[in-house]
Amino acid sequence: MMLSKSQYIRAIQCPKMLWMDKFMPDKAAEMNLDSFFATGNEVGDLARSYFGNYSLVDFSYDKEQMIADTEKLIRENAENIAEASFMFDGLFCSVDILHRNHYGWDIIEVKSSTDVSDVYISDMAFQYYVLTNAGLNITGIYNMHLNRNYVRYGELELDRLFTIEDCTDAVLLRQSQTKLNIDTIRRYMAIADDMEPECEIGLQCESPYKCAYKGYCHRHLPYPSVFNIKRLSDQRKYDLYYDNIISYENIILRKPKLSKNQLLQVETAYYNHPPQINKKKIKECIDEFTYPLYFLDFETYQPAIPKFDGMSPYMQTPFQYSLHALQSESAELEHYEFLTKEGSDPRRELAERLCNDIPLDVCTLAFNMTFEKGVIRNLAELYPDLAEHLMNIHDNIKDLMTPFQKKYYYSAALEGSYSIKYVLPAMCPNDPELDYHSLEGIHNGGEAMTAFDGLEKRSPEEIKTIRKNLLTYCRLDTLAMVKILEKLREI
Repeated sequence: MMLSKSQYIRAIQCPKMLWMDKFMPDKAAEMNLDSFFATGNEVGDLARSYFGNYSLVDFSYDKEQMIADTEKLIRENAENIAEASFMFDGLFCSVDILHRNHYGWDIIEVKSSTDVSDVYISDMAFQYYVLTNAGLNITGIYNMHLNRNYVRYGELELDRLFTIEDCTDAVLLRQSQTKLNIDTIRRYMAIADDMEPECEIGLQCESPYKCAYKGYCHRHLPYPSVFNIKRLSDQRKYDLYYDNIISYENIILRKPKLSKNQLLQVETAYYNHPPQINKKKIKECIDEFTYPLYFLDFETYQPAIPKFDGMSPYMQTPFQYSLHALQSESAELEHYEFLTKEGSDPRRELAERLCNDIPLDVCTLAFNMTFEKGVIRNLAELYPDLAEHLMNIHDNIKDLMTPFQKKYYYSAALEGSYSIKYVLPAMCPNDPELDYHSLEGIHNGGEAMTAFDGLEKRSPEEIKTIRKNLLTYCRLDTLAMVKILEKLREI
């Protein structure tokens, strides 16, 4: 059985993944990994120049061709080979960077993360096993990842952007386990053949990567189940599952230790309780909201490679906001919005527009104000001349999420959540104007982030459509707050 590095990593997480890939690939859930792979490719391409000039082994479905190209570059004394490819005993891998040193070769594994995780050690251990058995003298194994503390000013400095960690000792210690894993995987696939193997669900469904077949393997679970309880760790969910505490009925009868809010979620759904409403506490919350009243929501993105001065890897960077405003409770609703030009540094213009759109000393509402306040603080630190106005906005922000987070209002429709994506349909059901699912292209913050990052590389028609979808989505976030406040006032 031929086994690639990616297949090996999948199989040590759960060998049934490989069986499903071979016999039932149609059961895989659609997982939007385009952004994940794009980030990895961007970081990987940039890292190739870290050691200077390099030679690239072009990808081919013909693995023998990639191996032959690698051997040719080694004979020609190439110093750095990107995607160097090797085969041993049906085991295939490509190395991100194969770097020649005075004594042999270094394996450089490039990751778009900001640290080294255990699965990366397994990844490098497989590479070392293949390359050394293929006859190459490997003297060091290193993980190259992004330095979270790097701040860009001017041109990118690769020696500061990347951190290289020596993982040689950890990889060597894992060699016997690697050989055992390979043998186990091959026996598993040989025995399973075309008969679906039994495999108990567990943490391997979640980590180190979310499994695309999780829905298929979890199909026997009732709904709702212990797996639907909010803010319950994966470990605790599976512990309860193994103890045969699965359905809400099981929880009611056996009374496992849960938090007050988790028990509220279970009991409200199981007994079909009416909404729990604390009118006094809700009134105390909304009495703090004074007119004129502004409803604010930011959209941000987190580019792995800092694009502009003052940015670090994965820095939360605002590129858009929506702002609804009511000058009085009976006033006509006003709307302001900002969406930066794709490919440009959004921060200065966004900060200036925000100061222009929100006057001093007015009450601003956010849904989860911690996020909005964090964005504004960062802008104030970046632009001292705007700091006074920005911090005035910051200091006058109130949180519309509080009545739901504190459970002053709770209903079964919230399913244990206080996210606006749950609160809005629970408070304003069957309103097509307020339906995130009916939006075109962008339905949540993650999709907005993915759509904006790299938008400048798209065609003019795509840019026009995506900008329209971004504005529509962000506008709904603040309109949702307006409608939720109306419902709270009614209550």
